[in-house]
Amino acid sequence: MNEILRLENVSLNYHTENGEITALKNINFSAEKGEFIAIIGPSGCGKTSILSMISGLLKPSEGKILLDGKEVSSPNDRIGYMLQKDELFPWRTIEKNIFLPLEIKRIKTKEKKDEVYKLLCKYGLKDFIKSYPKELSGGMRQRAALIRTLAPSPELLLLDEPFSALDYQTRLEVCDDVYSVIKNEKKTAILVTHDISEAIAMSDRIIVLSARPSTVLNVHVLDTNKDLPPIKRREDANFSKWFEILWRELANEKK
Repeated sequence: MNEILRLENVSLNYHTENGEITALKNINFSAEKGEFIAIIGPSGCGKTSILSMISGLLKPSEGKILLDGKEVSSPNDRIGYMLQKDELFPWRTIEKNIFLPLEIKRIKTKEKKDEVYKLLCKYGLKDFIKSYPKELSGGMRQRAALIRTLAPSPELLLLDEPFSALDYQTRLEVCDDVYSVIKNEKKTAILVTHDISEAIAMSDRIIVLSARPSTVLNVHVLDTNKDLPPIKRREDANFSKWFEILWRELANEKK
């Protein structure tokens, strides 16, 4: 594996009427190409802020974020960002929603369109390209949102609780869908989630953040069976062990 992303001593301060607040302090971690990393931590610890800084939407107060050795200073076409809600425009068909990033970036070439159509066919949306978002299930909408994120061919995907709006059963199914797409397309992914089980089921490594001002409390390399899809990995013999470890770490941070 080769390193694609590195955070070096990254800190983030917010300025309020009452003074300066340190949200994140000396965050250090890296991601290898093809790796799936989950970030968990107490509510309000700055998980989403880390994704915003990696994407170039937010500038660190201190430290550097490097993508293939080059500092990230603004939004980058090599990074895709998938939000909590699918954010599909209701007045545009699925096809037009998915093509939107290509239109914005002015790269809607025949070659790019053909690549997107292949993704639509490959992941079960071929028959719904002329449908509108309201005609699709929640799971299919999330699949469409992921393909839209993949349309400009990013190498690194940032996933900000992309399943939180779904009911539990759909959430399990969509986790499998999203995981299989990311692995099949050989993308690197960083997932922010509040769900410990979801983090264990999907990731190769889990980064645990402390309470604010947040630091990296621990980095765990999971020994679950990576050949299994997320829903099956929940049945892995080591799953409950990791849940107990992570639950205790987060519980201690709430005290």
